[in-house]
Amino acid sequence: MQRERQIAYTTVMTVLDNLHRKGMVLREKTGRAYVYRPTRSRATHAAELMEQVLASTSDRGTALLRFVEHLSPGEVSDLRAVLNTMPDQAPEER
Repeated sequence: MQRERQIAYTTVMTVLDNLHRKGMVLREKTGRAYVYRPTRSRATHAAELMEQVLASTSDRGTALLRFVEHLSPGEVSDLRAVLNTMPDQAPEER
């Protein structure tokens, strides 16, 4: 975490305590200290954020199209491969 300047221990502990109360990290007591770990992976968190954005728009299709337009050809290929493995769903099942 330290890159440019000394980081205050109390600041780090305050942030970690807030993240723990919000359910974003788990903590386990080890001796006199806590060991923290995330409750979800980075990919899961990113997917949740994307779903929040899509839920806030009235035109999900256009939002998805704008997102896909910014993907690299390799990422589009990866997306196609994943979509091809998914069963078809009716729109109301989303």
